[in-house]
Amino acid sequence: MQVRSKPETRLTEDSGSATQQHRPVLGISRNASKAEVKKAYHKAALSSHPDKVNESERASAEIKFKSVSKAYEILSDDDKRELYDAQGMSAFEAGNRGGMDADVDLEDLLAQMFGMGGGMGGMNGGGPRASGPRKPRKGKDEEHPYNVTLEELYKGKTTKFASKKSVICSLCKGKGGKEKSKPKECVACHGRGMQQGLKSCKGTGNIYRDKDRCKKCKGERVVEEKKMLEIYIPRGSKEGDKIVLEGEADQLPDQEPGSIIFSLVETEHSTFRRAGPDLSAEVHITLSEALCGFSRTLVKHLDGRGIHVKHPQKSGGPLNPRSVIKVPGEGMPIKKSDLRGDLYLIINVDFPDSDWLKQDRRIEKLKELLPEPANPVQAETVDEVEYVENADIGSFGAADNDEQWVDEDDEDGGGQTQCAQQ
Repeated sequence: MQVRSKPETRLTEDSGSATQQHRPVLGISRNASKAEVKKAYHKAALSSHPDKVNESERASAEIKFKSVSKAYEILSDDDKRELYDAQGMSAFEAGNRGGMDADVDLEDLLAQMFGMGGGMGGMNGGGPRASGPRKPRKGKDEEHPYNVTLEELYKGKTTKFASKKSVICSLCKGKGGKEKSKPKECVACHGRGMQQGLKSCKGTGNIYRDKDRCKKCKGERVVEEKKMLEIYIPRGSKEGDKIVLEGEADQLPDQEPGSIIFSLVETEHSTFRRAGPDLSAEVHITLSEALCGFSRTLVKHLDGRGIHVKHPQKSGGPLNPRSVIKVPGEGMPIKKSDLRGDLYLIINVDFPDSDWLKQDRRIEKLKELLPEPANPVQAETVDEVEYVENADIGSFGAADNDEQWVDEDDEDGGGQTQCAQQ
């Protein structure tokens, strides 16, 4: 039986010479050991170190150096390497790209360094992943705040709007060049196309001459297009909820479009306050209603309905200021159910104005109807004092200047014992 050796992947790097040629620097198998990974990292990091290249190439080298370091961070850690083997770079795109440049394709870098192309063999004896077409990496998501009123969150909302986005050019199918034209290799990245920030090739690794560029997209590979989008906000949504429009972000060749994500921001309401599924509102009743009861509409709800409350006096005595009435089932809808929260009505009792009490006969009637005062406070000495009406409680404690009490004798020096001179 013939035993075939495992295929090797060559790591290539820029030699930094004037000819800018590529040269093999390491042969390494896909199920490389930690020692082999570390050796490959040292060679790649040394070749891409910013101090080892010409001044004109330093910016590109810094990006490559950071990317090589990130690749080593993933491959030298058992858990991260296993995650990469299972999911590729999509497992690390949710927000932990470390110090790596946002436009660098780390998946391509790993493929160049170790021949992985979207995952590599596990470190616990597993063989390399089956070869096959690599899943396109996903483009960047676009996140925007979206202001909504409490009424819209209560009733739900569907709205349409026009959006401008980049789409793949239909004429050149995202190539950037005319049919049958051939691009040349980008001098800046040597055809690797890993640096999206390059003005020359825009990360493709190839450049078309001016006469060979697509007439429609002018070599940009994408064109701008208007599209009508629709947002649906379910009833009972809350601040911070996200409305995701899958695949509606800008398109780029060889990428799966990202999503447009709207984060809901609730605007302040003049009447209602929300806490989870519950609502609260401040309502006003008269002194007569607080004492004798009432039956009337207290507040207009978020859907336009009037909330009528019948509170006869016999139900529980008078309503005190800041009493709370709970109306079950009149709060916010709860998403994906028929349930609702509760509505809490905070009672404010409005007393009659001063003009209403100017008639003596009304005062006498009130004295007859209202309870007698409580037993007076007993004291041996009683002082009748003057007072100020409508005082500001904010002045309470304002006169305290934090001065310490000083004994008069101490202040005059009388409390100190002095020795008589001999």
